[in-house]
Amino acid sequence: MGRGKIEIKRIENSSNRQVTYSKRKNGILKKAKEITVLCDAQVSLIIFAASGKMHEYISPSTTLIDILERYHKTSGKRLWDAKHEDLNSEIDRLKKENDSMQIELRHLKGEDVNTLNYKELMALEDALECGVAGIRERQMEIHSAHRRNGKILEEENRELNFILQQRLAMEGAREMENGFDESVREFHSQMPFAFRVQPMQPNLHERM
Repeated sequence: MGRGKIEIKRIENSSNRQVTYSKRKNGILKKAKEITVLCDAQVSLIIFAASGKMHEYISPSTTLIDILERYHKTSGKRLWDAKHEDLNSEIDRLKKENDSMQIELRHLKGEDVNTLNYKELMALEDALECGVAGIRERQMEIHSAHRRNGKILEEENRELNFILQQRLAMEGAREMENGFDESVREFHSQMPFAFRVQPMQPNLHERM
């Protein structure tokens, strides 16, 4: 009795689904290798599992790029969507914009101006004058900021010098006071020896 026909639908049990995927994936890869050898065919096979893992097979005599190019030429279908075409257009636009900016930069430097007419030269002169005015304004701002910073530093320096002089004066006065106290203590310590009083002698006349 033969095997019954299997209904093709999603396998709900995850374990059974994984086993079936592994078996059928190996079978497809085996068939791809066999048809390559038996029929001298060029085969490219790419399989993505539900987990995202990729399995692939490419005929040994070719590459994936070669097969994709043959597919593109044979089928006439585009392999890339409109996004990539828009990207190429954007690249071309940026290249042209960059070339224009390079030419404008050379003109601002005074280079390659022989090809400009009178009107273009006047516009270039106005642009240069505006640029110079902006540069000078910025220079004045920086100069004013430096002057303000210099004044602030000078004021801080004066305050620090004043505080330092006060501290030095206080320390000098303290040292003088300590020296005076030391002199007074030394003077008092010598007084008993300098002014020693002789002991009183008994009156001999009174004894007689």
